[in-house]
Amino acid sequence: MSRQAAAVWDPAQYGAFGDERARPFAELTARLGDIEPARVTDLGCGTGELTATLAARWPRAAIEALDSSPEMIARAREREIPGRLRFRVADVTAWRPERSVDLIVSNAVLQWIPGHADLLPRWAGALAPGGRLAFQVPGNFDAPSHVLLRELGRSDRWRRKLGALQRDAPVLDPAGYLDLLTRHGYAVDAWETTYTQVLHGDDPVLEWVKGTALRPVLTALDPGETDEFLAAYGEALRQAYPAAPYGTVFPFRRIFVIARPTTP
Repeated sequence: MSRQAAAVWDPAQYGAFGDERARPFAELTARLGDIEPARVTDLGCGTGELTATLAARWPRAAIEALDSSPEMIARAREREIPGRLRFRVADVTAWRPERSVDLIVSNAVLQWIPGHADLLPRWAGALAPGGRLAFQVPGNFDAPSHVLLRELGRSDRWRRKLGALQRDAPVLDPAGYLDLLTRHGYAVDAWETTYTQVLHGDDPVLEWVKGTALRPVLTALDPGETDEFLAAYGEALRQAYPAAPYGTVFPFRRIFVIARPTTP
């Protein structure tokens, strides 16, 4: 989960669609296959719910999990397992392990980090022989949910306060990540999946985005401004994602990468 933006993260809001948000993590880790890592690091662990699935899968592994959000780590520490699973507040861009790691996982974090393409080779360089770097990022920055957010944030009404927060496409496509890491000496499996999700409830797309892309915006606005912004954005989302009798369809594109050293 992404925790590197200058925003106050709300674990409850993020968890409102917990099952849907967990699907990409499950797909990513399933693709790792039959490995038995002894040392695992989760960079950007959020509330730790997904990190705990790694501890269940590899009960003999020592797992370290980092996140820049104190709110998220406070929730994650409820899941700690002495000697096996540890959570701490830290900036993942400054992470340097004391010794090599068998598996590095990063789930929906890199989109928040400007210049993360320069960071990935350093992370991969921390792998032990035969290790894996596995990460996934959203690929939906051209979707209406994000286009409308950028347009509104850059409008005359909001440009002064929100214009600098609006990012176009902060991630690479699968071919871009494959090229980057292959040139640094790694074998790369890169792919994408679009989940055609059906969300339920009132203004479900707005509620979804409140847990992620809207966090920096909500942090920057005063309460009265927040109501005004959400009213305009919510109306635009209702038109872009009309409700059907069975719910609201919300396509959710994700980009996945697993890299491993090509030399023993």
